[in-house]
Amino acid sequence: MPSRKALIRRPSSRLHEGLVTHLERTPVDAVLALRQWEQYAAALTEHGWETVEVEPADDCPDGVFVEDTVVMFRNVALITRPGAPSRRPETAAVEEELAGLGCSVNWIWEPGTLDGGDVLKVGDTLYVGRGGRTNAAGVAQLRAAFEPLGARVVAVPLSRVLHLKSAVTALPDGTVIGHPPLVDVPSLFPRFLPVPEPAGAHVVLLGGGRLLMATSAPKSAELLAGLGYEPVVVEIGEFEKLEGCVTCLSVRLRDLYV
Repeated sequence: MPSRKALIRRPSSRLHEGLVTHLERTPVDAVLALRQWEQYAAALTEHGWETVEVEPADDCPDGVFVEDTVVMFRNVALITRPGAPSRRPETAAVEEELAGLGCSVNWIWEPGTLDGGDVLKVGDTLYVGRGGRTNAAGVAQLRAAFEPLGARVVAVPLSRVLHLKSAVTALPDGTVIGHPPLVDVPSLFPRFLPVPEPAGAHVVLLGGGRLLMATSAPKSAELLAGLGYEPVVVEIGEFEKLEGCVTCLSVRLRDLYV
């Protein structure tokens, strides 16, 4: 069986200039951030993911948050048009890498804006955060691209966090997890499990019941371990200062082989 692939992109030396929206800016240690990124990449590799490094973009402070540049459904890559104009140069190298991997490529066009971090995939349902970085035209174009492939697109109001996946992600069984004060309408999700910390809402599914999580959510990790999952914790504190989380730092391409 082909290995699972994960796109990653090393942090820019200008990471400290990255955008912040809902947090007060605090200093970012570039050396420590690179070390944390390397440990994140190593955790993916150790758990069966082949990492594919997108060409660095040192002039893009937020480029490390590669998840925002593309939404994958099956083998189709929808290249985004980020809501922050300063982030739009990030997409070209990601598009080139995905085309080289054999993906079919589509695009979000003006006036649409869409950030990949606003899209949560649960089975064939795509929940899309409609708020800060993603607009109605972006949601409509996402729907037009993926509904013919069997996706169901559900728009979700977003006002308390930067991206939808800043508020919620999903467990392997489809249960959506989130920290209630950050979730606008929990009832939109058929199964919702509250977690005790903001960072506890962020998990990357590594396979085999293993969940990549940040060290900043120990109570949530304990809760999920009690449900039979195996948390794999990494320190990403420098990226959390820029409203990043474990999902933001990679694009998992398991659907290439569906």
